[in-house]
Amino acid sequence: MKAVLRVPLDRGAEGVAVVADGYWQASQGRDALKVEWDTSAVEKVDSERQLARYREMATRPGPRQFDSDMVPLETAPLKLEAEFVFPYLAHAAMEPLNCTVRLADDRAEIWMGSQSAGPDAAAAAAALGLKPEQVVLNVQMSGGGFGRRFSSTSDTVVEACEIAKAARSAGLNAPIRTLWSREDDMRGGYYRPLHLHRARIGFDDQGKVLAWDHSIVGQSILTGTVFEQFMVKNGIDAATTEGMRAPYPLPMRLTVHHPKDNVPVLWWRSVGSTHTAYVMETLLDDIARATDQDPVAYRMQLFGDQHIRHRDALQLAVDKSGYGKTQLSEGRAWGVAVHESFSSVVAYVVEASVADGQPKLHRVTAGVHCNLAVNPLTVEAQVQGAAIMGLSMCLAGSAITLKDGVVEQSNFSDYTVARITDVPEFDIHIVPSAEPPTGMGEPGLPPLAPAFANAIARLTGKPLRQLPFNLT
Repeated sequence: MKAVLRVPLDRGAEGVAVVADGYWQASQGRDALKVEWDTSAVEKVDSERQLARYREMATRPGPRQFDSDMVPLETAPLKLEAEFVFPYLAHAAMEPLNCTVRLADDRAEIWMGSQSAGPDAAAAAAALGLKPEQVVLNVQMSGGGFGRRFSSTSDTVVEACEIAKAARSAGLNAPIRTLWSREDDMRGGYYRPLHLHRARIGFDDQGKVLAWDHSIVGQSILTGTVFEQFMVKNGIDAATTEGMRAPYPLPMRLTVHHPKDNVPVLWWRSVGSTHTAYVMETLLDDIARATDQDPVAYRMQLFGDQHIRHRDALQLAVDKSGYGKTQLSEGRAWGVAVHESFSSVVAYVVEASVADGQPKLHRVTAGVHCNLAVNPLTVEAQVQGAAIMGLSMCLAGSAITLKDGVVEQSNFSDYTVARITDVPEFDIHIVPSAEPPTGMGEPGLPPLAPAFANAIARLTGKPLRQLPFNLT
């Protein structure tokens, strides 16, 4: 079956023709671009069926990232089994995807927000049949990127160039701005992949893990890209497993499955740590509760003398929050999590409550170890922004789902992001260091959700095994 769309050309400000909702294979037409695409061979993904398939895959043997003796699992005094589900996530940047292209016979000038200007310019040159030196790409300040403006296919700029070529062939010699509607931006991908984790853990009454058998099922974001040759080994995408096990000395067997589903996926702020940090930090809290240990003391014991940066970040957050010393208001609980990503460590101590069945985050105290903080205010801003994005993952409605091949969400009316009424009080502190600086754009996101979840679990006695939170 072929679908056909006619896209009107509107005359925008300053003589720029604006094309809304651009698609592939545009053909000429003076007042509209006629677009066709073939949908006959498209697999129609359904979230419920997909999750059932993932659950079955998690039980199979597969490629292993880590291996360890699982015999102690059967005889361990204490055992824990858990399944985690993480949905597809949209980047949901405030500024939808857009790109303006001005063509001439032997050159092109492009204006767009880009996280990969070099590859985008090269892709534009290829799409336009020009040499790279004939293309000028003017990088604009974008209203949010979070990974979506670093597509390995450069889909946004290629699509805009195809439309600009079609418009010029139709006699429209003006800059062409392709602007995605919010609905197309939300429904057209690329998404953080859906992931399913399954863990079986054996431990003793002191909390010593004797064996940890773990499976991850989720699409690879790097297979088929230029990163595949050095980041996909033995069939395992390194972006899927980053954040697993380390820094904890755990005897873990980690099996990974990468199903091939007809859903476009991409990195999303903090990449694999969006789900691995949640799994690791909530399961460690589960073990601490099961063995009647303080979650901070338990982590410090696991760090030993080998992970000083993790210890310092967590201790700073604990000291500044008043954890263990300050009496919280009735109905509130502490939650703790610490995680390293992009070579920086962020620890959170949070205060949370549950009111009318809804979780509420009140206060976040952060201990940040990013080595030398060149601009502490920038570090603080990055942590706040990343933490709010991490909070969004927890809120009801923050999931992309599919029914009969169609994405069910379309705008902020049915896809939740944190709003000002959801934002907690922040108190952010940086561990002093003179070592070379490390990354800060991503690390503030991963530990927020597990710290929040751990606080809620202490209030309800029920671990939260899926995002967004569901307390029913």
